[in-house]
Amino acid sequence: MNKKISKKLINLTIGLLSASGLYGCNKKLSEDDINALYQTVLMPVTQPLKVYHLGHSLVGKDMPVMLAELAGEKHQFSSQLGWGATLRSHWDPKIPINGFESENKHAQYRDPMDAIESQEYDAFVMTEMVEIESAISYFNSSEYLAKFAAKINKDSPKTSIYFYESWHQVTDPAGWITRLDNDLKEYWEDGILLKALTKINTDEKNKITIYMIPVGQVMSAFFKEVERLGGVGSIKRPEDIFGRNIENGTLDPIHVNDIGNYLVALVHYSVLYRRSAVGLPYQLKKADGTNALAPSEETALLMQKITWDVVQSYAKTGLYY
Repeated sequence: MNKKISKKLINLTIGLLSASGLYGCNKKLSEDDINALYQTVLMPVTQPLKVYHLGHSLVGKDMPVMLAELAGEKHQFSSQLGWGATLRSHWDPKIPINGFESENKHAQYRDPMDAIESQEYDAFVMTEMVEIESAISYFNSSEYLAKFAAKINKDSPKTSIYFYESWHQVTDPAGWITRLDNDLKEYWEDGILLKALTKINTDEKNKITIYMIPVGQVMSAFFKEVERLGGVGSIKRPEDIFGRNIENGTLDPIHVNDIGNYLVALVHYSVLYRRSAVGLPYQLKKADGTNALAPSEETALLMQKITWDVVQSYAKTGLYY
């Protein structure tokens, strides 16, 4: 076949597919289109959930266990984790997931595709690797968020889809709280979420919503209040919820400690169960069955209140009143 004719046919085919919405090249959704996806306020969940967690060490093994303790003994969960794992690596079996063997050596491991196709899960929560700017630049984050969301909508349409906003290094020279405040819109929303929503919402009759779990925003709000109060309990600054080397006390700038994981679990609970965590337990256990380092009662209550305030004021949680 003549190469010029062949190229014309290819371009014509792409054009027809684009026009029909099958090629994923639809125009960018307007602000009104996006807002419309989140107009329906979700009602509180009264039954225990079965949740799937997809991600890396900022999900971890302890946080889902803490979430289950907050939710009650009938809450169930499964996960697939890796070391700094990207959404792309979780999607494409040809791309190795660093730390796969060690991170998934637990009873709750389940392959994500098997989990989706089982139709057993009420909620599917995924997150992207950090540094988030690098994930967007090099690993096509929005494309793979869209792929997962489309598959969930097709193979398990009753499963709610969530995107978990995490955080960056607490030692970031730009300022940890400054980054949390700025990165939500620039990277998590505009850089990933909104592009993914545009890719998957080509059918006027079947709109797909991806809800946000705004952990970074809760962290920012919590530490602004901690600063205003001059500290609460043992928490004086953001570094106090991050891990430290057992041997020499060196700060781990990216992985949170038990108190940090408790805060992350509160945000997941409030968004997934769509109700306040105020008054829930704060002395919990870790995945290995040992007691987690607990926040003070005063700290836990402030975390619970701030969490509920933030998730209710952010429309993309589905809880904006």
